[in-house]
Amino acid sequence: MMKRPAAVLFDCDGVLADTEAMHNRIIAEEISALGWEMTPEECERHFMGLSWEAIIPRVQARLGPDSVPGDFIQGVVRRVLRELHSEVVPVPGVLAALEEIVAAGIPVAVASNSSRPELNTKLAGLGLAETFRGRSFTYNDVPNPKPAPDMYRAAAAACGVDPHDCVVVEDSVTGARAGRAAGCRVLGFAHPTPAAALQAVGAETFTSMAELPRLLGLETDLRPGGPG
Repeated sequence: MMKRPAAVLFDCDGVLADTEAMHNRIIAEEISALGWEMTPEECERHFMGLSWEAIIPRVQARLGPDSVPGDFIQGVVRRVLRELHSEVVPVPGVLAALEEIVAAGIPVAVASNSSRPELNTKLAGLGLAETFRGRSFTYNDVPNPKPAPDMYRAAAAACGVDPHDCVVVEDSVTGARAGRAAGCRVLGFAHPTPAAALQAVGAETFTSMAELPRLLGLETDLRPGGPG
């Protein structure tokens, strides 16, 4: 049985909200419009886990320093928000796992490389605004986005605990690096990122959110037929 963490710090996209495909489609379309033809699959490979600000220098390196309009990020965020207002779908199994973690008295926080309006909209759509109230962080809230450790250190501080006593739940190499840099144990949700890529940066991998309570040292397992 694993030792229970002092807090669990979640990424959002691909961990709480099943929004990675939507993000990849939108950013691929927007970058293609600038002149770098890109599919959603290529977008995922190039940019998964990065903040919008971190994507721009990579586009400029490919297309030139004046290739990205000054209002590019604002336009992308507006498109994302329009789609999020229609529906936000949870990652399968995560709401039940989160409910069990909270019921066990373990503080939770969320740290996302998305913008503050995006994260607020996602949490509201998932019914999790109150669950993470006062303990949600975006790239707008810290000096440096992931893979820097700033966001996860801030999330641990909001929970009143040391980062070394926390578990981070991530699905990207960028996010896993951030969690490890903050000193946290990292559980890497290997979907769609390959397990080997997450393991290479120090994450322990799993493939179903039903496994999460057990990996956190809770007594039940939400898989059919699991103990509990």
